[in-house]
Amino acid sequence: MTGQQKAQAATVYDRAKEHFLGKFPEELPIEQAYLHIGMYLGWVIENGLYSEFFLDESEIQMYRFKQKQISCTVLSEVWDGQLSPNMFNEEGNAFTEDYYLVGDYVEDYIGELCKSYPTMYHVADEWENYVAMKKKLDARYEAWKKSR
Repeated sequence: MTGQQKAQAATVYDRAKEHFLGKFPEELPIEQAYLHIGMYLGWVIENGLYSEFFLDESEIQMYRFKQKQISCTVLSEVWDGQLSPNMFNEEGNAFTEDYYLVGDYVEDYIGELCKSYPTMYHVADEWENYVAMKKKLDARYEAWKKSR
């Protein structure tokens, strides 16, 4: 099944609940399952890849995120830790289907941020980590646009 077919069949791309109810470290708070989703969502906001629906529902949180008044985890928690197709515009969905849905995002997240952590859930919700992931996402997005 292609990424696009998976996206059409899926109602969500990712949800924190599936992480913290799965193989999740007992010693961590469940909020850590929201971080990787929040980092991606923050990047989507900064790149304008969100839908009108998402803007209407989250304009204040988007502003607060851009001002660094809320963290990636909090941004994700606002949406119950979910990434859904209705949150993205057409280009945002196309990129998310080709990159996030097929597992490349999690691989990049682990490769960029988990070098000194036992799991992806141990990554700290810090702006330095977001900036590192943003650089990786920017590069992946630019390569994706060139390949189309």
